[in-house]
Amino acid sequence: MNQKTRKLTTIGMLCALAYIVVAFVRIPLVLFLKYEPKDVIITIGGLLFGPSASFVMTVLVSFVQMLTISGTGPLGFLMNVISSCSFACTAALFYRKHRSFPGMAAGLLGGCLVMAATMLLWNYFIAPLYMGMPREAVARLLLPAFLPFNLIKGGLNAAITMLLYKPVFLPLRRYHPEE
Repeated sequence: MNQKTRKLTTIGMLCALAYIVVAFVRIPLVLFLKYEPKDVIITIGGLLFGPSASFVMTVLVSFVQMLTISGTGPLGFLMNVISSCSFACTAALFYRKHRSFPGMAAGLLGGCLVMAATMLLWNYFIAPLYMGMPREAVARLLLPAFLPFNLIKGGLNAAITMLLYKPVFLPLRRYHPEE
């Protein structure tokens, strides 16, 4: 099997796995917000193939999620894409420049912080539209609800990705040498 076919197959497999995880693993954390570990799988794809792979995987998984199991429609799709990309693409971009375990750890920490900050902004603008609440009410939830949720979500994503680094990432890296 040639390298491009292997890469597409692996990305497809990771997308399917991310969708299965989002369909079956939803852990309530803060208010109506639930943790879905799909970003771990998307991030592993990004660490393997770069930030563009993270972006493509995020869009595909979020789109299928919107069509099948999500009740938030296009706004939920947009928020999923922004959240997952801000975490996974940041981690993958940093790792691309610093290919080491400490580089990955720094990228994951950066992804966590970028996602938390990005989601504060986007929740301020988008959440009132799908929550049916005035913007002022949503603004009052930003620091006590949305910020802790996104920090916990990013921290869990980073920790799980770090745990899976050796058993999952390294064998996949050997199977997909640098392109």
